[in-house]
Amino acid sequence: MAESRLAVKKIGLFSRRTGERIRRALTSPNNRFILYLSVLGPGIIAANAGNDASGIATYSSVGAAYGYTLLWAFIPMTVSLIVVQEMCVRMGVVTGQGLSDLIRERFGVRWTALVMLSLLIANTGVIISEFVGIAQASELFGIPRFLTVPLTAAIIWWLVVKGTQKRVERVFLAMSLVFFCYIVSAFLAKPDWSEVGREFITPSIKYDSTYLFMVMALIGTTITPFMQVYVQSTIVEKGMDKDELPLARTDVIVGTIFACMIAAFIVISTAATLNKQGVFEIDSAATAAEALAPVAGVYAKYLFGIGLFGAAMLAMGVLPLATAYSLSEALGFEKGLSHSFREAPIFLGIFTSLIVVGVLVALIPNIPQIQLLILTQSINGLLLPVLLVAIVSLSSNREIMGEYANPTWFKIVAWLITAIVSFLSLALIAATVKDAFF
Repeated sequence: MAESRLAVKKIGLFSRRTGERIRRALTSPNNRFILYLSVLGPGIIAANAGNDASGIATYSSVGAAYGYTLLWAFIPMTVSLIVVQEMCVRMGVVTGQGLSDLIRERFGVRWTALVMLSLLIANTGVIISEFVGIAQASELFGIPRFLTVPLTAAIIWWLVVKGTQKRVERVFLAMSLVFFCYIVSAFLAKPDWSEVGREFITPSIKYDSTYLFMVMALIGTTITPFMQVYVQSTIVEKGMDKDELPLARTDVIVGTIFACMIAAFIVISTAATLNKQGVFEIDSAATAAEALAPVAGVYAKYLFGIGLFGAAMLAMGVLPLATAYSLSEALGFEKGLSHSFREAPIFLGIFTSLIVVGVLVALIPNIPQIQLLILTQSINGLLLPVLLVAIVSLSSNREIMGEYANPTWFKIVAWLITAIVSFLSLALIAATVKDAFF
């Protein structure tokens, strides 16, 4: 008996010591960093996927047309994207459900079907534009699109269909490193850094229609529907719990700041070169890269091209995944990167179909990329207000979120952002349609 009691005491002492060691490990700075690395992923990948081929074309156009004068817009855009992404991450961690799941449960099948159909059409158009971006980037290096487009599509397909969630996430994170090319490219352009600093902190707002159109285009490019779907679905698939919510929030904040910083560097590089040389209009990111060479040197052109290739490749993996997640969740089918075709045929079938469509359309000679982007941007602009209203409503619902529901001050900020972004999105659609058809 005495020996048994002694053994129990030893076990209890060992358990307390082990628990104390674990607590000390988690509170030490080094181990907190390691723990953050284990959670790192969804926020950074989602935000960087927003800097896709069409996004780079938009940022390049802003720098060429208006120089540094629109840099101030990146500060409110960064804050707005952090708020929206944080709500999605929090919902994913607390409910264990994707955004489409929650929309179906709370708003019904009809609304879900309308939202998912719009998302499918818009994302298909953007996916095609990413493949066109791959084609343009490869042609900057003298490589024909008929080689690079099918090859990159096959690589992305194999990675997703044959890989695990952890492997796919690591590769996507590695792809995000390509965006550092834009930082180097900006420094090669030798901008006036004092002027850059002034324009960041002193907004120089103009009231002409073209300037306001550019502001709206920036916001529409930075906050897009697929990013919200992707970040919440991947958080759910990672199986993160409420204790990991602070780390997930950190991932969102770091990812958003990094992505918006890269976008700002794209504006800076084109402002310091194209705008200063009187090149005020460009029709694609590839055109911007070509125009950089005479001013900033051939290395800047190639760095810009590498960045475009990597950005398009990341987005052409994330966009089909976001679409497959949303449709599978809405229809109640099995989903996840760790499943085989037999286990999740609808999820992987949607992903595969979107890749095939993107390749086939991108290989069509002289495809009207600008018209395609106008159509997809218009659909995304109509969809974004609906999605933002759903996100704020769901994350504010105490029945769903409990103690993790939006507090009053956060709710006010979130609704204000929703109202402003929705107004600008609808105004952008109106301006785009007017310019295109009248």
